Amino acid sequence: MPRLLGVLGGMGPLATVDFLGKLIAENPAGRDQDHVPVITYSVPQIPCRVEAILGNGASPLPAMVAGLEVLARAGVEAVAIACNTAHFWYDDLARVSAVPILHIADAACADIAAGSCVGLLGTEAALQAGIYQSRLAARGVRSLVNAPELRARCVLPAISLVKQGRAAEAGRRLEPAIKDLLGQGAETVILACTELPVALDAIGSDYRRRVIDPARALARAAIAWSFA
Repeated sequence: MPRLLGVLGGMGPLATVDFLGKLIAENPAGRDQDHVPVITYSVPQIPCRVEAILGNGASPLPAMVAGLEVLARAGVEAVAIACNTAHFWYDDLARVSAVPILHIADAACADIAAGSCVGLLGTEAALQAGIYQSRLAARGVRSLVNAPELRARCVLPAISLVKQGRAAEAGRRLEPAIKDLLGQGAETVILACTELPVALDAIGSDYRRRVIDPARALARAAIAWSFA
């Protein structure tokens, strides 16, 4: 019997639905009963993670803890958080959580070979916090980011556009940032914001074969956990 997974979502709502879709797509199930049982807490009113990290807004930690408590009372045995930037508070959440929390960056970095070079795309807060850089460095992997001007022109608007329901426009805006990282020598690019895979999928971008989707990696990790 697979174990019951909790999803702490709403950050943002479309990214949460995208993660749930990947949780289904990545599972080689033959019938309904072969899928991961899951309870989702999706509350978009959790304060903005980016604003909090950059010092411009309230901490989302109390609201995320409240979500964890709801999931724990519902009987989940582990939690996946469908937001990269929220993992800035991973240690704080893990200390108070009644159940284990799967780490999205650990899942995304698991198969990256030592000595390789990867590009990183994400919120300014996630990049500043080093959520991925520290894990990549520990594996002997070099990481690259776009210049601030290009991030401001391509990546940040793409994230906002997905949240506004304009995913195709976001995908077109994002592609030059991926091209830049590959041109710098990156072998692959980590989409370290759960809105970004949605953007590329919306336009069927050829760059999808050159990127790592942490939401998909987290879905695979959650499936492996559930059936372990």
